[in-house]
Amino acid sequence: MANRLAAATSPYLLQHQDNPVDWWEWGQDAFEEARRRNVPVLLSVGYAACHWCHVMAHESFEDQATAAYLNEHFVAVKVDREERPDVDAVYMQATTAMTGHGGWPMTCVLDHDGSPFFAGTYFPDEPRHGQPSFRQVLEALVDAWHNRGDDVRRVADNLRDHLRREAAMTAGPVDREVLDKAVTTLHREYDAQRGGFGGAPKFPPSMVLEFLVRHGSPDALTMVDHTLDAMSRGGIHDQLGGGFARYSVDADWVVPHFEKMLYDNALLLRVCADRRTPVAAWAGEGIADFLLRELRTPEGGFASALDADSEGEEGRFYVWTPAQLVDVLGEADGRWAAELFSVTEAGTFEHGASTLQLREDPDDLDRWRDVKARLLAAREQRVRPERDDKVVAAWNGLAVSGLARLGLWLDEQEYVDAAAQAADLLLRVHVVDGRLRRVSRDGAVGAPAGVLEDYGCVAAGLLDLVQATGEARWLDAATGLLDTALAHFVADGGGFFDTADDAEALVVRPRDPSDNAAPSGLSATLHALVTSSALTGDDGHRDAAERALASVHPLVTQAPRFAGWSLAAAASMLEGPREIAVVGPSGSPRDALADAARRDPNAVVVVADGPDDRIPLLAGRVPVDGQPAAYVCRHHVCAAPVTDPADLAGAPPG
Repeated sequence: MANRLAAATSPYLLQHQDNPVDWWEWGQDAFEEARRRNVPVLLSVGYAACHWCHVMAHESFEDQATAAYLNEHFVAVKVDREERPDVDAVYMQATTAMTGHGGWPMTCVLDHDGSPFFAGTYFPDEPRHGQPSFRQVLEALVDAWHNRGDDVRRVADNLRDHLRREAAMTAGPVDREVLDKAVTTLHREYDAQRGGFGGAPKFPPSMVLEFLVRHGSPDALTMVDHTLDAMSRGGIHDQLGGGFARYSVDADWVVPHFEKMLYDNALLLRVCADRRTPVAAWAGEGIADFLLRELRTPEGGFASALDADSEGEEGRFYVWTPAQLVDVLGEADGRWAAELFSVTEAGTFEHGASTLQLREDPDDLDRWRDVKARLLAAREQRVRPERDDKVVAAWNGLAVSGLARLGLWLDEQEYVDAAAQAADLLLRVHVVDGRLRRVSRDGAVGAPAGVLEDYGCVAAGLLDLVQATGEARWLDAATGLLDTALAHFVADGGGFFDTADDAEALVVRPRDPSDNAAPSGLSATLHALVTSSALTGDDGHRDAAERALASVHPLVTQAPRFAGWSLAAAASMLEGPREIAVVGPSGSPRDALADAARRDPNAVVVVADGPDDRIPLLAGRVPVDGQPAAYVCRHHVCAAPVTDPADLAGAPPG
């Protein structure tokens, strides 16, 4: 018999609808039930593509005895962290404070006010590697709740006070010196042999790479190019279907954790579009094609993720043995493909299978394309990983940005059109009574309110569409979202809270400026405010961006790896950014001007036939002697228009 989660819209919650656990969704009803029964609340947070979430569910939440104990002694609440990032943020901060690390599945135990007094991540069904079993943890917590109530209250009070202190920020300047020191710090942490930062597990550092692209120094670009090349040649990159997995379990990018997330790929798409190298074109086109082929929903949005598992095994859909290659391709092409893709008899993964790598360029491009197509067609006959098909506003905003920018560079109108269709879905479905909602599924909007990340990423995506299409409607929608964000999310002294002033009150109002798997709400909003100001001349948006950037000074100076998106915005702000209007009749001369303008990743560029008062950057801009012209400005101060693309490579005005 299904539990309460059968009525949920989240695919992750629906995965648990048949558990014997008497799950509740997050809400006051669950806490009132806990008060009535005088039991604590057990909060379990995960997401649909999370491998270890599936493992813990199978071991513990599907176990009748464990579920019976949990139902008797707790009120169990299940949360999709992608649907409720505000809840996840608060309790992940608590988990990190109590254990020194975080991750999913996340397990917290709360008092009736929502204050945590215990936190952890995955717990096995049996004691293992010095870790207690989940049942042992539950029994110890029940004993503490009933027999050591004073200790429970003391821990909960102390942790609640700690979370509130952590929300405070101090301000300082983020200038050229800060950005240069950030590059120096990143260079010290850089893996010069393998690319990327740190050791295993190794995550694609997309937001840091975007900052390094915008910084533009030789050291910065060397780190970008080496990392992008190493990742793209590794097993973390789907060599057949395009797109990147969540992370590599090793430092060499060989064996990924196979889940594929929309936000990872959307962020890497933008890096590729802004870097503009042959490797960036190859990787970026693969990502875009993957998004359109495998994550696009019937409504025109993009699904959140593909699972890591299929047929009960992680990675089974993606890996190959030499014999499988021969079966599909024949003896000669099979052996050639095995050598090209580093598929060996020993294997690089489990059961003698290998991930596909491309450590060297193929010696025969036509043969490579043919082999890829045949292998991809054969792979399509395998049992596919499950897809989490909810549409998350923020991540779709990131996809809109990446597709619009890549489409402009590669002259692929299909990508720009897909970005516009996703943006239309966001505005048509996710905006309700002037406010943004976080998720939708099958074209129906969900209840969770949009958080700052949603407003910032969607607004930034719409502003990239303005630059890709020249259509003013996207600008109107973006500035409306930003004005709403400034009305409801701003914190005293600059910066932002992650939830609105009229949102559900949690134990602490979340305010985390650090980038995690996706940009923080603050850094996403920074990008949108800077671009909006460049397009509209709105100094209010520029002032808000400067105050917000100052509020993250401690983070960008002390931990630049976790502030890449804020640093990228800061790089653009220090460059102005350059505001470039290209006007004139369509054709190759205008295209050449536009392409030269867009080579600067810090530029905001809009292209049109002539002046357009609906987009202030285009107001009064006319061709010169009937020829296309580029008007280059900074801080709304403009130089004389130029007609030669070579002139756009010079120093900006002002």
